[in-house]
Amino acid sequence: MKIEIYSDVACPWCFIGKRRFESALNAFAHKDSVEVQWRSYQLDPTLPEHYDGTELDYLVERKGMDREQLAGMLGNVLEQAKGEGLNYKFENLVVANSFNAHQLLHLAAAHGKSDAVKEALLSGHFEHGEDIGAREFLVRTGTAAGLSATEINDALDTDMYAEEVRADFAQARAIGVTGVPFFVIDNKYGISGAQPAETFAQALNEAWQEGHPLTILADGADAEVCGPDGCSI
Repeated sequence: MKIEIYSDVACPWCFIGKRRFESALNAFAHKDSVEVQWRSYQLDPTLPEHYDGTELDYLVERKGMDREQLAGMLGNVLEQAKGEGLNYKFENLVVANSFNAHQLLHLAAAHGKSDAVKEALLSGHFEHGEDIGAREFLVRTGTAAGLSATEINDALDTDMYAEEVRADFAQARAIGVTGVPFFVIDNKYGISGAQPAETFAQALNEAWQEGHPLTILADGADAEVCGPDGCSI
């Protein structure tokens, strides 16, 4: 079973959704038969490489949202994150364009390291005040996961994965993704948002059962069984 997750490194609900999905996946009986693929998505492709201001400033200025209302919303996100064991620090968050971080994720995927890099990027951004637009942080993150610093720099210098990142954006639009995180199971079922772990668990089980229906080899017509009306004698 294949699960594609459309997500942005700059999305607070994407980290929360990752934790909730992981909780369901770790309890799933067929976990070892599940392939997870991270897909790129950008909430704001027009964001400059770096933004001179806080997350609150950015949302007020670029999104035209009310400052007091936003402060309350961010407070709610903090509480939801804490419930998943995450320690968000919006006061230290560096607002930056995530495109190169997505290129790094595609490079990591080519080496089977995408989940470790995704985790490090999200944690760095929301918990540790790292700059996801800075080359130094991207190289440090990639090498910590086992990638080559030379290969990372070459990939970013040449925009080696830019078309693949944009292809993910286009695919997201094609299937109607308007917000992230967004989970696609076997290119057939979609789950939008950081749903509770129970919702992910139900979806995993239902998708698995549909893709692996039980075949009855003996119907019990000539064997002893018990049913609603009693047992065979």
